[in-house]
Amino acid sequence: MTTKIYILIFCIGFQFCLEAQEIHKRSLGLMGSNFDITVVAQDKATAQAYIDTAVNEIYRIEKLISSWKSDSQTSAINKNAGIKPVKVNKELFDLIKRSKAISKLTDGAFDISFAAIEHIFSFDGKETSWPSQEVIDASVKNIGYQNIILDENEQTVFLKHKGMRIGFGAIGKGYAADKAKALLMEKGVSAGIINASGDMNTWGTQPDGSAWKIAITNPLDKTKNFGLFDLNREAVVTSGNYEKFIMVDGQRYAHIIDPRTGMPTKGILSATVFAPKAELADALATSMFVMGEEVGINLINQLPDIEAIIVKDDGTLMLSNKIKINSK
Repeated sequence: MTTKIYILIFCIGFQFCLEAQEIHKRSLGLMGSNFDITVVAQDKATAQAYIDTAVNEIYRIEKLISSWKSDSQTSAINKNAGIKPVKVNKELFDLIKRSKAISKLTDGAFDISFAAIEHIFSFDGKETSWPSQEVIDASVKNIGYQNIILDENEQTVFLKHKGMRIGFGAIGKGYAADKAKALLMEKGVSAGIINASGDMNTWGTQPDGSAWKIAITNPLDKTKNFGLFDLNREAVVTSGNYEKFIMVDGQRYAHIIDPRTGMPTKGILSATVFAPKAELADALATSMFVMGEEVGINLINQLPDIEAIIVKDDGTLMLSNKIKINSK
């Protein structure tokens, strides 16, 4: 009898703790973008302390990977392009190594050496013609992930040619979201969302036990959604071209440039990728524009635990094999 009463009291207390959990959110500017950090906690003070922890981790990541901070290891790599290898810490070395692996996976559609491109398009909606082919070719002459030389033993990074640069604009926010999530989980935060300006990583559930949900917006009518998707300890990233583009001969081209040719991409309005890590989802979402809908979806269908939704220029959808839309 005593045992039964003890268990009953424990369960009631446990249920009370679950019900006492609340959602707390802070929005702020980080890494040059808007971040929303959401945690589930019992009180505001605890939640704010957790959010501070996440913010400090994102600041740390920014200092590590920023190509704009002159004292960062990434800047040191760029400054020594064509000169000498630069020794970096293991975290940055591994990120660059994974980035090169994604470049190989996407046949160069994703490339962190894209940072060397000369920006020859404004994407303000007013452009109606292309630069000359000579200008376009010159803009990409220093791009090529194959020329990022990694030395595992020395833990060094060497950019083979002068003028080369690396940057993490298409993977950095996703990586920061992953690291912030991992740290908060390590600290015992039961659930939350790191939203790095559209690069989202989630874990746990809402206080009522329901899954976190994301709506996929129709780029042609932002008042409408294609559907809702449950998220369970996974990341989702959407890239879109509906705000920045160029129109040439009646054809709409995205602000996302093919690093292999220097030309803007076309055919896709938005690409959403679901993956275990925001880092990978971030890189693949951008790559989908470069690869095109057919090749992009075909690649996604070959990768485990990754799904995608593409909205084509005409507003129609292309879905990977296992994606399911909840329209409720």
